[in-house]
Amino acid sequence: MISIYSVSALIAAYLFGSIPSAVWIGQAFYGIDVREYGSGNAGATNTFRVLGKKAGIAVMIIDILKGFTATNLAYFIGLSVTGPQNSIQFVNYQLALGITAVMGHLFPVFAGFRGGKGIATLFGMVLAVHFDAALFCVSVFLIVLLISKYVSLSSIIAGFSFPLSIIFVFHSPLRSVVLYGMCICVLILVTHQKNIERLLRGKESKVNVFRKKTA
Repeated sequence: MISIYSVSALIAAYLFGSIPSAVWIGQAFYGIDVREYGSGNAGATNTFRVLGKKAGIAVMIIDILKGFTATNLAYFIGLSVTGPQNSIQFVNYQLALGITAVMGHLFPVFAGFRGGKGIATLFGMVLAVHFDAALFCVSVFLIVLLISKYVSLSSIIAGFSFPLSIIFVFHSPLRSVVLYGMCICVLILVTHQKNIERLLRGKESKVNVFRKKTA
């Protein structure tokens, strides 16, 4: 049954997700709206590209915390609505809150509904729902990034590794988590359509996160 508490939590989750960290940091410290440069997205990757490592790391951490915090609102409100922690209803409630936060990141009310691609916020949500699977995805991301130097390709493959790890590595009994993982794949394909096109044409930009600037 939908209660005023669960609705309030969903609204709070959306507002958490809507915090446009890339836009606010860019405007406050650099006088730049990152959406007007690079890929035009208000996310960590474009912030790295446009503003550099310090701003990019700050945006990435904040965006991860957005998804993590929103999903964990279930611990404050969900227990009274869904029952015991880790029950199917509780996990489903976590997923609903996390997805709402991701929608907030994609369409932030605080930034004219022009947000990022949601990868960091998605990761924060995965971190809250299934910590081991999140670490698995991070490992896949880093390996692909070190080999290919493509952040977009690393994000896509890491995203696809989540449902595969849930099914074949961790053998999760919760169908909703598996279904959510499949939805992540669809969302990633939609939000990374232009990146995929550039990858196929060989025109996607490469990055080297570990490269030091030379004087």
